[in-house]
Amino acid sequence: MNAELHMAEDLKNTGKGNLFVIFGEPDITILDQDQPQIRVKVNGVDVFHPNSGEIRSDGAEGIACWFIDTDYNEESFFVRHAYFLGANDPYKSLKTTLKAEIDAEAWASLNSDTSRPFDKPKSGRIAVKVINHLGDEVMKVFKVG
Repeated sequence: MNAELHMAEDLKNTGKGNLFVIFGEPDITILDQDQPQIRVKVNGVDVFHPNSGEIRSDGAEGIACWFIDTDYNEESFFVRHAYFLGANDPYKSLKTTLKAEIDAEAWASLNSDTSRPFDKPKSGRIAVKVINHLGDEVMKVFKVG
């Protein structure tokens, strides 16, 4: 741990985000492992906050968005699935910005804590990245196969 992490109380706290995050872990369940295709369910996220020394646990409602690399190569994370849980209507501002009509069923498939089914990876690994509403980003790699 670096010395600057001990000065969290001396730095301005705007309440809009965290200055330092040492580590965290998403709470993930891999579904249908005995099938040719699998699904991922995000249950929540745990993040360590060094200024308080606490581990804060949030359920799926504390997650802004989450992503899956369905064939993780251990070198780079490639977003192959993206889901947006968000608060209230996470697509309202996007729909306004795009100024387009969006297929409600397609949007609903992205506003989910459970992924669409996908083939098991050739690499034997998937990676799941979760971002909470404060912008804390955590990732976990899973062996599947």
